[in-house]
Amino acid sequence: MTEILRTAHTFELSRAELAEIRALLDAAFDGGFSDEDWDHGLGGVHALVRDPDGTLLAHGSVVQRRMLHDGRSYRVGYVEAVGVRADRRRRGLGDRVMEALERVIDGAYDAGALSASEDGARLYRARGWRPWPHRIEVLAPGGVVRLPDEEGSTYLRAAAGWPLPGPASPGDDTALVFDWRDGDVM
Repeated sequence: MTEILRTAHTFELSRAELAEIRALLDAAFDGGFSDEDWDHGLGGVHALVRDPDGTLLAHGSVVQRRMLHDGRSYRVGYVEAVGVRADRRRRGLGDRVMEALERVIDGAYDAGALSASEDGARLYRARGWRPWPHRIEVLAPGGVVRLPDEEGSTYLRAAAGWPLPGPASPGDDTALVFDWRDGDVM
């Protein structure tokens, strides 16, 4: 039997599907998935993997964010809410979700970005995502604020046909500056 992959914008998902996704993510993150985390994953394109019997096995979404770097504003496909049922991990479902989300990034954005947990970093690195080696900042209501805890866990991926942002010159430590949002900014 093979799993079924579906992509859909948030507006195309029923209340029951959204509740099912939220329950999967609550379980996948051992109760550490907040209301703000949930909100961050809405408003974009979702990738859902189901068993042939309809059971939701994996989910991820990509939403638009703005990222400033070296005097330019990038339209970034930001990956959120990636989770796989505990009893189905390490079977390629996360890869299927990411493949679908990367197609969206390639078709609609200048680059992809995400914040990776230690567990998730292995998946993203294997798919060609690279950690940003410099400063991470946010354009907060009070101005630009450095996010040192996000440095090393923020990953980028070039979208098809676009180069990744990079240092303007050797030794340059130019920051990526992301747009503000409530809860965990990254």
